[in-house]
Amino acid sequence: MTENDSKRSLNLIEEIIEDDLRTGKREGRLHTRFPPEPNGYLHIGHAKAICLNYGLVEQFGGKYNLRFDDTNPIKEEQEYVEAIEKDIRWLGFDWEERLYFASDYFEQMYLYAVQLIEAGKAYVCDLTAEQMREHRGLLTGPGRESPHRNRPVEENLDLFERMRAGEFPDGSRTLRAKIDMASPNLNLRDPAMYRILHADHHRAGSQWCVYPMYDWAHGLEDSIEGITHSICSLEFENHRPLYDWFLDELGIYHPQQIEFARLNLSHTVMSKRKLLQLVQEGLVRGWDDPRMPTLSGLRRRGFTPESIRNFCTRIGVAKYDSVIELAVLEHCIREDLNKRAPRVMGVLRPLRVVIENYPEGQVEELDAVNNPEDASAGSRRVPFSRVLYIERDDFREDPPRKFFRLGPGREVRLRWAYFVTCTEAIKDPESGEIVELRCTYDPATRGGDAPDGRKVKGTIHWVSAEHSLEAEVRLYDHLFTCADPAKVEDGEDFRSSLNPDSVETLTSCRVEPSLAEAAPGSRYQFERNGYFCVDPDSTAERLVFNRTVTLRDSWAKIEKGQQQKKKK
Repeated sequence: MTENDSKRSLNLIEEIIEDDLRTGKREGRLHTRFPPEPNGYLHIGHAKAICLNYGLVEQFGGKYNLRFDDTNPIKEEQEYVEAIEKDIRWLGFDWEERLYFASDYFEQMYLYAVQLIEAGKAYVCDLTAEQMREHRGLLTGPGRESPHRNRPVEENLDLFERMRAGEFPDGSRTLRAKIDMASPNLNLRDPAMYRILHADHHRAGSQWCVYPMYDWAHGLEDSIEGITHSICSLEFENHRPLYDWFLDELGIYHPQQIEFARLNLSHTVMSKRKLLQLVQEGLVRGWDDPRMPTLSGLRRRGFTPESIRNFCTRIGVAKYDSVIELAVLEHCIREDLNKRAPRVMGVLRPLRVVIENYPEGQVEELDAVNNPEDASAGSRRVPFSRVLYIERDDFREDPPRKFFRLGPGREVRLRWAYFVTCTEAIKDPESGEIVELRCTYDPATRGGDAPDGRKVKGTIHWVSAEHSLEAEVRLYDHLFTCADPAKVEDGEDFRSSLNPDSVETLTSCRVEPSLAEAAPGSRYQFERNGYFCVDPDSTAERLVFNRTVTLRDSWAKIEKGQQQKKKK
């Protein structure tokens, strides 16, 4: 256990494990696993489970497995396997040589099923899926037994072998456990163990045409691998008695299952089925769309693995479901990037500025600090010339109260440069839009304050028009307009709350020349604008940035408050 771990209270899972290790339960071993289904990309909820399982091993010592629950060949692909491995490595975790697949155990699972048939605890059923649902019944009353429930053992063995041999069409038969059709737990009402699927498996090929159901396979995999603590989300709590029944009837090693509340994040969905729907219907650009809660999407947007691990630690482990505000995740990435991201100047909506008393053709190289939070980051040289670009929002022709930026006759400081005063605003004669500002500068104020002691309240960023680079910048907002899109009104679909303004693409931005060779994945703070990441679409000819997260903009809050007062 680390020093930091010893300073905080243990969560409910840590308490159980600490007690188990202290008392020598399961020979004092700790062996966890992360068991993803390769039917989609990992999202931030999976990151919580990964960090929890691997974190326990780091904290207490032990082993960690990565195991793919690849029991449904219709929905699973090798692409997902490779993406999941990449995401886990990116998070900073290593399963060493312990990479496993449910398909590694298909033969053993089949033999276990035969064992239950021979013991009279499983039978082949001819009911369709719909008929099985009808027979299952409701919580208010018992279910009905299948007419095939009492087939002789020999007939069940023969039918199951023929199912494996491929004699029967898809969906025509299942192998079911014989438990209790009157159980108050619906999972114990003779659940299906195997279904017939004539489909190629991404690893086993056409070797099998009967595939284990998830509930049959899951507990067996943990048992075969010697997992000591099977950490699951709360949705599997009602499945635990079924896992226990299978293991007890087979008389094999029994892991301990512990449930915790899964992560629910505001303004997004955490269902792989719904995320796949967004991808397949072209409502997002792919699994790595920066608006998606997938790890590949967060990575493309500029999130760091450290920020995600810190987020998972910060939200903790609970036994009840809740929704975590997206702002908590955003706070974690701001906190991380504030320490590590180099500062640069980028102008998103450029407004041309001509400094009339600055010598034509002159260029200065000004010193700019790379990161005030990290002295070792050093400094860089930024070119300054007669014609600049500033943010359009940094000028107001009729500045409101508490607007400390540029306006007619106003003086501001240009970051790392000089004091400048606006003398004139040039407008387009047809549209009336301001297209250029004329200013003067005070050469005595280079890189600091005025010698005469006068002060300015505003500092704005800029780039040299001649030396800056054109860039495309993508600004992202919440993917959904409501905080909980999974809960929709009757008759509505979760897609009804998709945010039509979740991305805004700016194509005429300007950035300082130090970014000319910025590599995809590089992260920066655009001073006063937020944190940005170079997108994989970026090229030497065309820089592309994704905004990871905004900075806290005090003026935006003031302006919003003023607008709300006007409406009242």
